[in-house]
Amino acid sequence: MVEGLITLRSHHPAKETADRLAALVANHNATLVARIDHAAAAAKVGLDLRPTEVLIFGNPNVGTLLMQQAQVIGLDLPTKVLVWQDDNGVTWLSYQDIGWLVSRYGIASAVRPTVDKLSSLLRLLTEEAAGQGN
Repeated sequence: MVEGLITLRSHHPAKETADRLAALVANHNATLVARIDHAAAAAKVGLDLRPTEVLIFGNPNVGTLLMQQAQVIGLDLPTKVLVWQDDNGVTWLSYQDIGWLVSRYGIASAVRPTVDKLSSLLRLLTEEAAGQGN
């Protein structure tokens, strides 16, 4: 376990999980900023890497409120979710716990409702992408 990191198991292959997450992001009024396929990049230089993809997404209405409290949190925003496959072929989603980030950057409790909303949305998106509870 890595401090401040949330990881959950997906019931779908890595590519399908990432595709599901991308669709869910769009359906929840967030912007998919980038999709980085580390495995494809590794293959281009002749290296092997199990499926590993980062989806970067956000909403300026949320991120800006956090950056107004502590601008350096911009290093960790927009939100990133790593979709990866372990050596047993199991797919996982990992992302930073927003509550942990807020503590790390000493953000005031005045934005607690925003933090709670973002945390709930991340949990919802990743659980749905993973096929948990569906």
